[in-house]
Amino acid sequence: QVQLVESGGGLVQAGGSLRLSCAASGRTFSSYAMGWFRQAPGKEREFVAAISWTGSSTTYADSVKGRFSISREYAKNTVFLQMNSLKPEDTAVYYCAAGPAVLRTTQANYWGQGTQVTVSS
Repeated sequence: QVQLVESGGGLVQAGGSLRLSCAASGRTFSSYAMGWFRQAPGKEREFVAAISWTGSSTTYADSVKGRFSISREYAKNTVFLQMNSLKPEDTAVYYCAAGPAVLRTTQANYWGQGTQVTVSS
């Protein structure tokens, strides 16, 4: 069993930065791929970024490539999402996920409760 708790969301102006954190409980953190998804009002939850269980491989949605960066710190059982050059269209609730692979919502075994990110123009 893995529990995920996100933090770091908030209100930021366009062009600004935020760093999201996802703290995981349980000793199996290191054996799961970790990812971030987001859901805007009236839209489906979409993939943002993922990192392999080894930390050696990362994948990004085209919409965030070059602006967002995912990383993980095993000693703290935490995964991060550094978001730079934020745009109003990045506004959404951001969810942390864990699973054997987390490139699609159906692959995730565990979800966090979400953290709101709002980017003002």
